Parts: sequence; structure tokens; C-alpha cells
Amino acid sequence: MMTLVEFIHPLKNTSMRDICLGVLYYSQRYEQRESQTVDELRKRLTAARVKNAARANIADVLTKSAPYVHSPGKDGHRLLWALTPTGENYIRGLLKLPAADVEIEHDISSLEALVKKIKDPNIGTYLEESLKCLQIGALRATVVFLWAGAVRTVQEKLIVCDNAKLHSSLLVHDPKSRRVTRINDFAYIKEKIILLSAQDLGLYDKNQRSVLEGALDLRNKCGHPGKYNPGPKKVGGFVEDLVNIVFS
Repeated sequence: MMTLVEFIHPLKNTSMRDICLGVLYYSQRYEQRESQTVDELRKRLTAARVKNAARANIADVLTKSAPYVHSPGKDGHRLLWALTPTGENYIRGLLKLPAADVEIEHDISSLEALVKKIKDPNIGTYLEESLKCLQIGALRATVVFLWAGAVRTVQEKLIVCDNAKLHSSLLVHDPKSRRVTRINDFAYIKEKIILLSAQDLGLYDKNQRSVLEGALDLRNKCGHPGKYNPGPKKVGGFVEDLVNIVFS
């Protein structure tokens, strides 16, 4: 799951109010913490390395944050604070999160963090396209673009392996396979064969390769004309598997 630090990172140059609202949103949506005190919120801000969190007048910030927050009660003598529906919509707007599914919100946050880490512009472009599709709920397109970035990443890992071993592995799985000497040569190799060779050369174990083959199968279902439409949970699993196996 996306950490609090990663979730509120896009808000780092906004106001303390917006950052506090972001923490409340994260707590409510992803940790099932419906409300928290000023002291609890300050600890979360400090742990997330928010600048000036220790000195900020959080109570004053929250008091002046209507209609985005309200106080549903007390914990002893301390007020509890929670987001209102208006506050939730406000944060979703700031972070460009869809209103429908918590699963999609997780995936958007994961992809946003991943895009920031990718240095290869070709792969980065695929991931950015996948992110844009996910933000508008185009789940099939999300799968297609993310897989393109993932398989390109696998190819880049393979191209720096021992070429003789790579060629030998490709021939084992496809006797008609051509020799790969540059990354564009992979365009002539079936992606399932690429995954098998990646296992042979130690990039992935058998279980990881099997999971990636399942991801490839989903990509094929989404990339070819048909009536199949994956749901948020299916796409969420796809995103999680690629992030953890290919992009880690």
C-alpha cells in the first residue's frame, strides 16, 4: 500500500491546511481511522517529514478549515477532527483521484510514485499514459500502456545479460528465434518467450514468471477487440504485480 509520505508528496508545496486535509484523507480512506486529535495529526505530519510540522498551530489550521473538516466528538478533553464529504472531494480534486473506487486511488498513487522513479523516457512515457488512463477510468487502456512499460523494462534488463546465454535460452523456447543484439530486436520475439528467458537468466523465479504470464494474458484480453472489461480489483492486482516484480 502507498505510504503516507508518498501519498501527500504532491501536496508538499501547498498550504499546511491542504497537507493536514491530505493526512486526514489518507487516514480515513486507507487506514480506517475516522478521526484523530491534533496531537495525533501532528505526529503523522512529523513522521511524514512535513516541514514546520512541529511548530505549526494545527488546532488553528483545523478550526479555520470549514467546510472541509468537522469535529465529531472528543477523546477525553481533546477534540477529534475528521474530513467532511466536501473535504474528501476537495482532496480528490487536488490529487486528481477518482471518486469511485478506493482500489483505483491506491493504484493512481502507486503509479504516480513509480513515474517519479523511472529515468528512461521511453518507459516513463508508457507509465504516464497508463496513469492518465487510470485517472479517467479507462481500465483496459491502463493495462495496455502499463504492460508496454513493463515489457520494455524486462527487455532492458535482458539486453545487458550475457548475449550467448540469452540467445541460447531464446532458442530453447523458440528454435526459430533470431539473435538479439540490440533492444529493438525484441520486437521479433514473442513476449511469452521473453518471460521464459528472463526466468532462465535469473531475473525472475518460476512463481514470478507465472504471475507475469498472467499479466500478459490480461494485457492480451484488454488489447484485442472484445467485450471483456476488467474491474478495479483486477486492474489493481495487475498494477501491484508489475510494480512489485518488474519495477522494484
